[in-house]
Amino acid sequence: MANSTLADPDSGLPPAQLAARHGLRMAGQRPTLGAYSRQLWRYRHFITAYANAKLAASFSNARLGQLWQVLTPLSNAAVYYLIFGLVLQQSRGMDNFIAYLTAGLFIFNFTQTSVQQGTQAISGNLGLIRALHFPRASLPLAITITQFQQLLGSMAVLIAIVLITGEPITLMWLMLVPAVLLQTVFNAGLTMTVARLGAKATDLKQVMPFILRTWMYGSGVLYSVELFAENLPGWATAIVQFNPMLVYIELARVALLENTPLLNDSLPLTWLVAIGWSLVMGLGGYLYFWRGEQEYGRG
Repeated sequence: MANSTLADPDSGLPPAQLAARHGLRMAGQRPTLGAYSRQLWRYRHFITAYANAKLAASFSNARLGQLWQVLTPLSNAAVYYLIFGLVLQQSRGMDNFIAYLTAGLFIFNFTQTSVQQGTQAISGNLGLIRALHFPRASLPLAITITQFQQLLGSMAVLIAIVLITGEPITLMWLMLVPAVLLQTVFNAGLTMTVARLGAKATDLKQVMPFILRTWMYGSGVLYSVELFAENLPGWATAIVQFNPMLVYIELARVALLENTPLLNDSLPLTWLVAIGWSLVMGLGGYLYFWRGEQEYGRG
């Protein structure tokens, strides 16, 4: 009789309160930003392993294997040097155009490839997303890590080219480390941004090559940045000098090459812009991607 008089504490509760009482939550619900960040940290070994697997798989069917990691940027540099250095004579007035051009190509390619692959980070892995539970930011972050590993190989080639073409080793070379790290943070945020955009608009991967090609021509990759000041009005030159890729390329060139031109003639300002872009894009891209976490893999 006593038991029958005790009321069930769960009786009469609406489903939402009943679920909350027992620690249940909606499937696919977006976690808080702090919880999401902790999940990513717990999955850091998975992200690294996945990045290494992607790097190995990308050259698994090629006879020369990972040697293409070096041959591809070198081939591009040779073609662009033939066109812009010899045919169009963009090397006039520049002491070491070969190293100048190669540095621009390698640094830009780091961001370009990250963005190209980032557009399909979600749409190209729907099977994995629907089969396993993990923070989806792992995928664009793995792409960034993969491209960073490829950049390290390219940097070894770039340093060899710089030395062969007569550039001395100076303390300025140490600047290359923070410059590349800032660009990596920028790339991670940008890759997460295009990953979410690509999950919504699958045609983005078709448009992205045109966007990246325009960005390359506007970043002083293939010619001296002094041409911007010579051929653009003052207000346009002021805008161009805040182009993130132009900034990261200039920092790499200043680090490795003597007598390299700097668009704004102020190295501290260039560093401030590089840090600003790294913070804005890194944090902004992460927040933007996190806000769409519950959407990925649906539909």
